Amino acid sequence: MTKLKEGDNAPGFQGKDQNGNTVSLDDFRGSKLVLYFYPKDSTPGCTSQACNLRDNYDLLLEKGYKVLGVSADTDKSHQKFIEKNNLPFPLIADTEKEIIKAYGVWGPKKFMGKEFMGINRTTFVIDEKGTIIEIIGKVKTKEHTSQIIPE
Repeated sequence: MTKLKEGDNAPGFQGKDQNGNTVSLDDFRGSKLVLYFYPKDSTPGCTSQACNLRDNYDLLLEKGYKVLGVSADTDKSHQKFIEKNNLPFPLIADTEKEIIKAYGVWGPKKFMGKEFMGINRTTFVIDEKGTIIEIIGKVKTKEHTSQIIPE
C-alpha cells in the first residue's frame, strides 16, 4: 500500500504513452488529474474500470479532470487495449515500474489463494498545483467515476 497521503506533493514522473509520446506530471499543471494505476490490460476488472472512465469522460472533462492510466504493460498492449475499448485518454507503459514504485502501488497481492507481487489498483486525484487531494485504494471498477466525483 502506498505511503503517500492526501496533501503530499505528487511524485514527478515521466513516461511513454501508447504512441511513444513522453508524458509527465508537469503536462497536467493547471488541471486536476485522475492518475490511475491498474494491474493489466484487457483483464475483466481493468476493462470495467477503463470503460467506466471512458463512459464518463465528458463529465470528468467538464468538471476539470484529465485522465491518465498507468500499468506495467507495453505500449503495444496499451494500443490494443485502447483500440478495443475506444478509450479517449492515454495510458503510460511503465515497464520498468519506475512510476508504479514512486507512487508505492507495487506490492504483495493475493488471488485465488496465491500470493505474488503486482500493482495494487489505486487512483490518485491530483490538483492543479500537483498536490494529492484524494487517494482511492478500494476502487469499485464499475462505478469508479462516482468515487472520483461524488454526486
